[in-house]
Amino acid sequence: MSAPKLKAPRGTFDVLGEQASVRSALEASARAILEGAGYERIETPAFEATELFARGVGESTDIVRKEMFTFTDEAGRSLTLRPEGTAPVCRAYVEHGMHKRRQPVKLWYLSSFFRHERAQAGRYRQFWQVGAEALGSDDPALDAESIALLVELLQAVGVTGARLRLSSLGSAETRGEYRELLKSHLRANEGSLSEDVRSRIELNPLRAFDSDHEGTRRVMEAAPRLLEHLNDDDAEHFSQVRELLEVANVAYEVDSTLVRGLDYYARTVFELTSDSLGAQSGVGGGGRYDGLVEQLGGPPTPGVGWAAGVERMMLAGDLQPGAVAPVELFVAFEQPRSRRIAFGILAEARSAGLRAQMELGGRSPKGQLGYANALGAHYVAIVDGEATMLRDLEGGGRERIATDTVVHAVLRGLRTL
Repeated sequence: MSAPKLKAPRGTFDVLGEQASVRSALEASARAILEGAGYERIETPAFEATELFARGVGESTDIVRKEMFTFTDEAGRSLTLRPEGTAPVCRAYVEHGMHKRRQPVKLWYLSSFFRHERAQAGRYRQFWQVGAEALGSDDPALDAESIALLVELLQAVGVTGARLRLSSLGSAETRGEYRELLKSHLRANEGSLSEDVRSRIELNPLRAFDSDHEGTRRVMEAAPRLLEHLNDDDAEHFSQVRELLEVANVAYEVDSTLVRGLDYYARTVFELTSDSLGAQSGVGGGGRYDGLVEQLGGPPTPGVGWAAGVERMMLAGDLQPGAVAPVELFVAFEQPRSRRIAFGILAEARSAGLRAQMELGGRSPKGQLGYANALGAHYVAIVDGEATMLRDLEGGGRERIATDTVVHAVLRGLRTL
């Protein structure tokens, strides 16, 4: 009786063939754009102390309340698979004393993340994101640069019809005053709200703007807007961000209902959506988080950043698989006794920088030639002891040569092309 087949866990996936090639192309685009703008690559651990996300992301958020994969290790410590990238980057900024470097410190990542949410098109329980974080400056030009880089990345990977929604959440003080106005409005209409929104009136009333519940949506149409209650400094910051985006020809629409789902955001928030993705249209987004580093034990440090879903970009974009580099030399042999010599040629060819493969599947001599053709090999060396038949599959020629001259002959032939 055969063992039952095992499958990948629900909400996860394998990356195979053309998908891997497209992902490599997307990563190359992200690297070129972000490193060209002065961002350095960073990778943080796949799991962190649970407290990092409870303090940084916010205990009232859906991520912390419902979606984290949390476990206790053998030492009794609570650890969590990272559900997002900003808090870990800020933790690394503090831990490694990056505030002593020239500011702003610009960092980017391409990493896997984990959330226990309902799997759907382009949204999985293990997913990948490209992210960019800039810490150490509150200049509105940094906000504008960050947004422009995300727009440029989406354009580079072929996402068409993307819409940039933009807003400001103001400073913590402004938001505190506004929360009281919003809570009063929600309490006055509590009977029309969803149970989830009612349960969070005190903890996180702004999340009511994200509700799909019909009654809640009607209540929120008449709700006060935070954009109308910004103080002068916050309003001026937002005005400058908008002005700089216009200078860069980045189209946007101001959306006073945009709040984002994480507690650490302040001032600028933004989201890019694509209609090609249907109801779940978000591709990427982010904003400013000027108090987060301090919350995690660091010095007062402004910051701004974003993350974009790799799978979402692949669905909405039109990146094509990269061309597979052709095999320059395929080493075949007719007799088992020639395998050792063939392997030596393979090693020499690779040391010389050739893209080389050899017969490893037990094929007949005829099958080996067919396989070399399928690989698109330029040359095939058929080894027979000290002599080798070198065939040029592209040019049609063939030549019997000394085995120890095969690599030299291939290099010479490729140089004449």
